[in-house]
Amino acid sequence: MSCAGPGGGSNDVQWCFSQVKGAIDDDVAEADIISTVEFNQSGELLATGDKGGRVVIFQQEQESKNKPQCRGEYNVYSTFQSHEPEFDYLKSLEIEEKINKIRWLPQKNAAHFLLSTNDKTIKLWKISERDKRPEGYNLKEEDGRYVDPNTVTALRVPVFRPMDLMVEASPRRVFANAHTYHINSISVNSDCETYLSADDLRVNLWHLEITDRSFNIVDIKPANMEDLTEVITAAEFHPNQCNTFVYSSSKGTIRMCDMRAAALCDKHAKLFEEPEDPNNRSFFSEIISSISDVKFSHSGRYLMTRDYLSVKIWDLNMETRPVETYQVHEYLRSKLCSLYENDCIFDKFECCWNGNDSVVMTGSYNNFFRMFDRGYQQDVTLEASRENSKPRSVLKPRKVSTGGKRKKDEISVDSLDFNKKILHTAWHPLDNIIAVATTNNLYIFQEKLN
Repeated sequence: MSCAGPGGGSNDVQWCFSQVKGAIDDDVAEADIISTVEFNQSGELLATGDKGGRVVIFQQEQESKNKPQCRGEYNVYSTFQSHEPEFDYLKSLEIEEKINKIRWLPQKNAAHFLLSTNDKTIKLWKISERDKRPEGYNLKEEDGRYVDPNTVTALRVPVFRPMDLMVEASPRRVFANAHTYHINSISVNSDCETYLSADDLRVNLWHLEITDRSFNIVDIKPANMEDLTEVITAAEFHPNQCNTFVYSSSKGTIRMCDMRAAALCDKHAKLFEEPEDPNNRSFFSEIISSISDVKFSHSGRYLMTRDYLSVKIWDLNMETRPVETYQVHEYLRSKLCSLYENDCIFDKFECCWNGNDSVVMTGSYNNFFRMFDRGYQQDVTLEASRENSKPRSVLKPRKVSTGGKRKKDEISVDSLDFNKKILHTAWHPLDNIIAVATTNNLYIFQEKLN
């Protein structure tokens, strides 16, 4: 597959296996299922959240001179419990600890900050390093016991001594009680001071320093809930226009709003919607047109949306139809009935851009994931599996046969495993390094360097 590298220019990228994190057992504990994956702005850190409410951060090792072919591997940097299970006594509802989204804040100093959210509560975490400790207190022993001031005969100046590196994660802010429904998105604004959070019916705007107040900027809740026809599925801020954000709906529309126009953005500035092809109309049309993810390109010119069967790229200057449409797994169109029965049709696949917006990636079933090269109109299907997990082994493109005679390397649609699905993927912002989450494992692949 020809992919433009993040630095620009075209070169044939061959993807090879780098690492896999997580247990090998076939018995998967529910708490270990990965629910979100996110690189920070430099790509040095990679965070995952899971259904058990934990956040695991991996750090990229510096490249070593004696192993130049091995670009920095990712190793565990910090693990912490971000959310605990709770119970809403007023509504008799259990609130899961599952991490729905993680978003990094742009780095301002030596420490790193990230936002993590479950269904109801968003937390701001500070991740910092300590490699020195003070010694030589006057009123305290080294083991922490306090000394009687009357016994002190001389004055000591405390000094810092080197110690083993400690990485500390501490919650700096807790943003709670602002969502009646489940939070599906958080997005940090380019002003680095505010962020938004979206649930099924509302979008709220927060200031990172203020926890007890948020502004409701979108509210689609009808006066009578029986009139409800759509819900908000995802929302994101524009990467460099701090007044602009988009939110997508279960009806397949994307609304772009301008916060300069009004405090409550109920009237959108733009509505992106593709007219339905009457030939493809079926009982499942509405379900499969629901948008599960929306992502601005790094340049801010394009918008990518993911629905059940396809990825669409929209130009912000053209609302009537997408400029590009990529079929992710069109062979499943004939299988929608059984996918409805086993609930897979409601799976929410995410999508991501590479560093220079020339390639997009999204997941599929059978632990397959897809890449679409926008400039060369080429696509490839790759697989995340332990079978080809030898270090630097090149990933072979996979093909799915849709009937007729099956070729030697092809896999039949009927033998796809729908329990193995890749919902969460992330692309390093500067390099051809990708992170792909299968159920409870995190695969890291990178471009093969000759």
